[in-house]
Amino acid sequence: MSLPESFQFTKEFEVGSFQVHPNGNIRMACLADLLQEIAWRHADSADFGRNLLETKQMWVLSRLEIKVEKFPKWGDRLQLFTGGRGAEKLFAFREFMVWDQDQQVVARAMSSWLLLHTETKRIQKPELVLPSELFDPSNAPVWQPEKLAVKGEFSTMEEIQVRQSDLDLYHHVNNTSYIRWVENFLADAGCFPSQISINYLSECLSGDQVILSLFEKDAEKFIEGKVGDKSVFVARVR
Repeated sequence: MSLPESFQFTKEFEVGSFQVHPNGNIRMACLADLLQEIAWRHADSADFGRNLLETKQMWVLSRLEIKVEKFPKWGDRLQLFTGGRGAEKLFAFREFMVWDQDQQVVARAMSSWLLLHTETKRIQKPELVLPSELFDPSNAPVWQPEKLAVKGEFSTMEEIQVRQSDLDLYHHVNNTSYIRWVENFLADAGCFPSQISINYLSECLSGDQVILSLFEKDAEKFIEGKVGDKSVFVARVR
């Protein structure tokens, strides 16, 4: 089957009642869950997913940008698409597109991934394991998630503790848990963004005390998460 925009993998989902805000719109973190799921499904289908653990390698999400044009609601049937979008230096890129039941685009996302050795944590060259037809090192995408720096005036802060439900299979905080923290932090201020960019800077573990700080500059908000003096993530929302 031919997929639109040269995407290479697709899967259908239905938005569940447990995935939405009280207003019925899907939570940004739950949308990110779906993106993460289809990324793994695609990688596993092409033998560059969980099988890499056999050679002590793993994928780490470094940067992610999600742009929602229209929030899906409870009961909506979604079709997600994903595909490799080339590589540049140590980054491998993966793009996503989300259709509603009328085949209208409701969201897009782009992600940057690093290949790490599970024991040494050293970054590996992605072309060692990636099929060149999906991740051509000479064909990096124009849209690449940005490197973020905190800007603006400090507004408020919150301290949270990493709990068991925040963790992934590697006992690190799951990529989407950071987005859930940001989403909850902003919701307390009545802010429900339609775009998020996030840089994952350092691993976060069970029991860590994370300080979330909000900075505001014009129409943008920046959220930084720190454990002690170590910055673990920076996000920008609009």
